[in-house]
Amino acid sequence: MTASVEVPELAAGPVKKSPRSPSGLGRYILVRFLLIIPTVWILTTLVFFLMRITGDPITASQGGRLTQDQLAQRVHDAGYDRPLIVQYFEYMGRLLTGDFGTTVSDHQQVTKVLADYGSATLELVLFSLVVAFAVGIPFGMVAAKFRDRWPDAVLRILAILAYATPVFFIGLLLKLVFGILWPILPVAGRANTATELLLGGVINPTHLYLLDSLRIGSMSAAGDVLRHAVLPAIALGLITAGTFLRLVRTNLIGTLGSQYVESARSRGVSEFRLVTKHAYRPALIPIITVMGMQIALSLAGAVLTETTFEWKGLGFQLYQYIQARDFVAVQGIVVMLAVIVAVTNFIVDIIVAFIDPRVRY
Repeated sequence: MTASVEVPELAAGPVKKSPRSPSGLGRYILVRFLLIIPTVWILTTLVFFLMRITGDPITASQGGRLTQDQLAQRVHDAGYDRPLIVQYFEYMGRLLTGDFGTTVSDHQQVTKVLADYGSATLELVLFSLVVAFAVGIPFGMVAAKFRDRWPDAVLRILAILAYATPVFFIGLLLKLVFGILWPILPVAGRANTATELLLGGVINPTHLYLLDSLRIGSMSAAGDVLRHAVLPAIALGLITAGTFLRLVRTNLIGTLGSQYVESARSRGVSEFRLVTKHAYRPALIPIITVMGMQIALSLAGAVLTETTFEWKGLGFQLYQYIQARDFVAVQGIVVMLAVIVAVTNFIVDIIVAFIDPRVRY
């Protein structure tokens, strides 16, 4: 006896698809973007209360220069005699409108200080990254190619020295060598007086001296700007170059031992081609990953670099305001640097997500 099996009839009409969930990349970008808000808020809050440990900014900056009555009047006019929590919420409200306050020592809007000197720091950081890439990546490839031989040992020692030596010490050595022993490069400023005057007359300047020089078609000014940038860029860039060298070496060694590289080697592909074409691209992903942190370190190192070479950027101004005990200016500059670091890390995270899909999940 044969058992009959009933087959259920399929429902007529189109099959409904379940709604698709947001892509992994979209969720990743959204989460990373939302993390900027608490990061900046925590840093801003810490800076605000740390700046108030020594008292109000007026007393810290002008104490001893004014009579007690004048000082009390200035503090009252600025609102620093109110409860600290009231000052905090008022400050946060001003930040949301883009108002970073007015400096106490020279009565400038902090936003104007950021606009005037921020471009100089940006230019220096970009120059230093050029040095870091030009030194760190090729020498990291050489160290990986000659693994555990004398070129590798020498390069590893130099990499350790590069990122372990204080940036101001490197700067002083460069000034000693190229400013006194062999005076072939300028050791202070962003440009000579003639170039400064020329760029001062540029309409709608970007304050990026190299870009402004190219905009007006002055190759002599561009050359002068580059000559002034050589030593500061080397001093600041060598720190990052040491990190890049070790990262490239470590990851390239791992990649050279992978199966697809071994397959290419068995087909007779030369070692030079293996290193420069097949293996080095995957080894660059960790460098992109740490770019955000390296830019943050470059901004921190820019304070000492700019002071050493009198490069008038945010770091140089920050040092001047700290000496003047102008905590309003210091607070505004530090908050802006925190925002720049947070946004930079967000951009780097997005780039890494596009390059390596594994980080999205």
